[in-house]
Amino acid sequence: MATSDNMAVGGGSGGGTTISAIHPDIIQAHILARLDGPTLAAAGCASSELHALSADENLWRDICATMWPSVANPALRRLISTFPAGHRSFFSDSFPVLDRVPPQTFNPDPPFLSSGLISAVDIFYKDKLIFSKVKETETLTEWFHCSPFLVDLLDPKDSVQTPIQRAAVDDGAWLKHLEENLKLSWILIDPTRKRAANLSGRGAVSVVRHWLTGEIQLRYATIMDGPASTPATEHVQCGMMVTCGGEEGDEVRVREVGLHVEDTEGRHLSGQESLVVFRNAIEGGKRKKENGVGEGKERFEEFLVKRREMREKKQRRERALDLACILTGVSIFVAFWSFVLFR
Repeated sequence: MATSDNMAVGGGSGGGTTISAIHPDIIQAHILARLDGPTLAAAGCASSELHALSADENLWRDICATMWPSVANPALRRLISTFPAGHRSFFSDSFPVLDRVPPQTFNPDPPFLSSGLISAVDIFYKDKLIFSKVKETETLTEWFHCSPFLVDLLDPKDSVQTPIQRAAVDDGAWLKHLEENLKLSWILIDPTRKRAANLSGRGAVSVVRHWLTGEIQLRYATIMDGPASTPATEHVQCGMMVTCGGEEGDEVRVREVGLHVEDTEGRHLSGQESLVVFRNAIEGGKRKKENGVGEGKERFEEFLVKRREMREKKQRRERALDLACILTGVSIFVAFWSFVLFR
């Protein structure tokens, strides 16, 4: 790609029209406005003139709203406009899916407390929006710091109607269909630092039917390095669950959309611990432009293997402790009766 401000738009040498000959309004309205985010960013590297034109806030605002409809929320749009480069900064943070936090960059210290965390969530079925919501989570209360971190976007009695029809196929095929077609985007925003991170731009890592209710649970997850204050928190799972219900032939309804953070023992991290994880993810986490669905599932399965190993190790330790307690009790009992009988 040419890098000169006089870059030719068409024709051969000496016969083409340079980019500077086209009115900037035409370039923005009829060329740049048709590009997606990555292409617009690449176009901005072609010349200084295109760089200035491609930095237009309205272009990036429209791109963000197209990719993540929840961003069109008026209050959230005003917040994003205060980012260092407005919606362009937000896109730079959120378009590449969060991959992981390198251990050498992880800061275990408690973060400077933000007034809250904002979740911008969109669910798509076959690339069509079926659910969109923005929710702010208060982070300054003592209750938040000590309680397990949990974000629920729907009240227990609420549900969201969708255009999805429960197909008349066997259960395995239906679960596979939802795994391939139901996509979740969960962007976490720190309004104080003016930063964001996309926790889930991939497909589900697991889809199961709940053994009791019969509802379908789709899990989306990002595995990241944790505080490592204990072996169980060396790696943590930012897990997002979407629960759907509906009988064959009926419309599928979304009944639950939630986010939590848990360690390899299955313990849900507290709000304070989760803030540390999120702060490091937003500020130091690597981003990955590829979807990487297979890689995401592979990491999730590795996390589950570590969980099983951790639980088995804990069970062995508990059995050994129980045996030691039993032997100690027997020894004390024998010693006591020996003292009584032979005194």
